[in-house]
Amino acid sequence: MYKKLLISFVLLLIFQLNGFSQLTTIKIAVKDSSDNTPLKDVVIKVDSKRANLSSTNDGVHTLSLQQGEYTLSISHFGFRTFRQKMSVKSQDISMNVSLINVAKELDEVMVNSQGGAGNVSRPLLGVMPLSIKTIKKIPAMMGETDILRGLQMLPGVTSVGEAANGVNIRGGTTDQNLILLDDTPIFNPTHLFGLFSIFPPDAVSGLELYKGGIPARFGGRASSVIDINMTNPSLEKFKMTGGISLVANRLTIEQPLAKDKLGILVSGRASFNDFIFKLGPPKLQNIKANFYDVATKLFYKINAKNTLTFSGYVSKDFFQTDLLGTIGNVNATSTQYNYQTNNASLKWFHAFNSKLNLQTTAVYTDFSPQTQLPELNSDNKVSIESGINYNQLKSSLGYSPNEKHRFEAGVSAIYYKINPGILDPGTSKSVISKTVPQEKSIESAIYVEDEITVNKRLSISLGLRYSNFVALGAATVRSYNPAFPKSDITVTDSTVYKSGETMASYGGLEPRFALKYSLNELSSIKLGYSLMRQYLQVVSNTTTPLPTSRWATSNTYIKPQVSQLVSAGFFRNSSNNIYEFSLEGYYRSTDNVLDFKPGADFLFQPYIETQTLQGKGKAYGVELMLSKKKGEVTGWINYTYSRALSQIKVSDRFDEQINGGNWYATNYDRPHSFNSTISISQGGHHEFGFTFVYNTGRPFTVPDGFVEYNAVKYPYFVDRNNARIKDYHRLDFSWTIRNPSMQKRRWEGSWTIAVYNVYARQNAYSVYLKGDKGLNAYQLTIFGTAIPSITYNFKFM
Repeated sequence: MYKKLLISFVLLLIFQLNGFSQLTTIKIAVKDSSDNTPLKDVVIKVDSKRANLSSTNDGVHTLSLQQGEYTLSISHFGFRTFRQKMSVKSQDISMNVSLINVAKELDEVMVNSQGGAGNVSRPLLGVMPLSIKTIKKIPAMMGETDILRGLQMLPGVTSVGEAANGVNIRGGTTDQNLILLDDTPIFNPTHLFGLFSIFPPDAVSGLELYKGGIPARFGGRASSVIDINMTNPSLEKFKMTGGISLVANRLTIEQPLAKDKLGILVSGRASFNDFIFKLGPPKLQNIKANFYDVATKLFYKINAKNTLTFSGYVSKDFFQTDLLGTIGNVNATSTQYNYQTNNASLKWFHAFNSKLNLQTTAVYTDFSPQTQLPELNSDNKVSIESGINYNQLKSSLGYSPNEKHRFEAGVSAIYYKINPGILDPGTSKSVISKTVPQEKSIESAIYVEDEITVNKRLSISLGLRYSNFVALGAATVRSYNPAFPKSDITVTDSTVYKSGETMASYGGLEPRFALKYSLNELSSIKLGYSLMRQYLQVVSNTTTPLPTSRWATSNTYIKPQVSQLVSAGFFRNSSNNIYEFSLEGYYRSTDNVLDFKPGADFLFQPYIETQTLQGKGKAYGVELMLSKKKGEVTGWINYTYSRALSQIKVSDRFDEQINGGNWYATNYDRPHSFNSTISISQGGHHEFGFTFVYNTGRPFTVPDGFVEYNAVKYPYFVDRNNARIKDYHRLDFSWTIRNPSMQKRRWEGSWTIAVYNVYARQNAYSVYLKGDKGLNAYQLTIFGTAIPSITYNFKFM
């Protein structure tokens, strides 16, 4: 009996071993998805190991595997890799696989809006369209998709640090950028003092950055234009998207109100994260910080020739910290910042025919920052209020007789009303109220621009803008003794202007020119020239303007800034438009740049000419960029060498010049900049993102020496920006996880895990001097450690 059992066991073992060693034949037919052409030279991997294949000329590849579970990948140069889990059993398997031709798919990285060859064919240079899809691929700080941080990954765009209230473009100040959200200007582009941009990512379709060839329809700024467009609501079906993170929650809804006629989009985002600071070290315990923003867009298709669009945007920030400073006799316990933006635009578009159209837009913007000082042992708050009110009416006529010719002409009128400062004591009896007179002005413009394709090689864009600015009363304008600097003690006379009277006026022509010459179908050279006038600016003595910083228009003494930019570039695409290369150089000179006198104080100062100086500025640089727009691995790398310098010399007097009247580096002069953004898509399951940033440290001012008096050392300063903080560099990472089975469902969800500042670099934001047992230098770091985050994103359609 035992012999029979032993024989049976041996036979069973032999049978099992024979079964395990039995191979299953797998035949895979691989084709090009675009035209079904068989693909022969493919690489097939099984569990990441290259398989032994036998292949035929008709694209059929055969391999053998034992029974089991495997991960199969099929790749071919120029095509997206195919990946699939596969269960191999005893029966032979036949598969048909279509690989996506990368050269024929839509761009994953959108940096132009004229198809695959837009980098080469577009007449204007220094223009970089960027889709929100591309921005969302960039690893985000604390999980919040950020348009301004996305812009900083492009060549020629930097900032003074991680808490900067804006960006510096080609050596310009933050207020030299015209930032538009659906035609409405944005005067404070960040939440929480520069931590996040204010633009709701789910409501934005994309943006265009104009840093070189700026069309004549834009004006009022000396450096660049950032034109951000909100998404038009769906007219066909309900859509919902949103996200949940530790920092903020967001929700966007698109709802047709009348199918194919009327639709509305509402996007909201809110942050109520005060509890995070309670978990931190003692010095963060008293911090409170939260914000919200709401964007809405209503689109009405009246008929085939008329549309009406309303866009609205509201944002509000609150930030409280320990007392940073006080005024007068206020015994305050903390410092609170409140600032709010209210924007609206109404646009009517009328098409006379397929070639001729008219567009008229009314714009309203109100930005109201407020600083509050809660008094000790009281419910009263002493408040400092300021603000800017902006009203605009503009209209443009567009004519396109054919694809090779586009003409546009338009007019614009802007009315400014600026509140420089109000001190409201509330119920306090120790504080006297103050009010700085309002500033009122009108800026008007008329323009024409013409874009012509002369032949297959040559395209020209011509533009001419005339702008005029009038500063209005009521106001009192001082006269000063020309032999001395402007101050309260050098006043010789004054002139009183009634309400509506013209106090000062400026204006002039602003020519724009761009030329593109194609060397062949894949490469071109471009030239450009722009002259721009700026009548509105921030007056501040900080490294980056605060949301509460004061805005001021040109007047009798503050002349408008006038910049002239010359640029040239070489552009090259690969034969399949997967890769793009660009090389651009520029030089800009600016007259009447504004800087502050040593010890300047703008708070409640009605005569800012006593606190400021004007001079010259110049910026120049070279930008290189290589991008890969399609495939599993996409992204770009760029390098910029640039300088931004100023020269302030009003007279030979010491207090009317900076650095002896010599050229000096501005706060945002960062000669070397390198950025890299890489996105790796692993089928529908995973997507990995990496960014690396390197910038030369920005300038700051150190004492030129010390004077000792009564055993105490006092620093003295001669030159401004005579040293640099340490160089800045940072690596970020993100991992997005999706469930491909959800892509065909109405509800789709994904998780994004991100790490900001992966290797915990302690980048310096500033260096300051503090006198404790002598005078010592200290480094201020905003984010000195790695910051992980997790976000859940969803959409319902």
